[in-house]
Amino acid sequence: MALDQTLVGRSYPPSAVYEVGRAKIAEFATAVGAGDPVHRDVDAARAAGHPDVIAPPTFAIVVSLGAAMVVLEDPDVAIDYTRVVHGEQRFAHHRPIRAGDRLVATTTIDAARTVAGNDMLTARVDLATEDGEPVCSATSMLVARGGS
Repeated sequence: MALDQTLVGRSYPPSAVYEVGRAKIAEFATAVGAGDPVHRDVDAARAAGHPDVIAPPTFAIVVSLGAAMVVLEDPDVAIDYTRVVHGEQRFAHHRPIRAGDRLVATTTIDAARTVAGNDMLTARVDLATEDGEPVCSATSMLVARGGS
């Protein structure tokens, strides 16, 4: 079944606040093999011009993935998650995510189309501080494979 084009532009309420901690940044940096000391050492981060340790760029997925699930929980979307593969992921950073940030995520459907029987849904999650400072936009495309 083709995705409903009227979904494009739909935004969802902001998420709960996610407080970024130094330990979470260090754990993520270890998991992805990011060895730069700015991810673990406050003095190194400050020497590089940051107020605290900064997260590797892909840390944004920690916050944005959960926020994007609101799309799949929307009954109007009608995507079969058992047939979904992750087609694409992009991050556009306005500034690094840093320890102490209190982030709020707002999810919007940017595109919905059907190609060769496969439903392709693109969602954007805008991360901002709870005060409204833009931090990052994470865009992902999910592909729900058509039946065989």
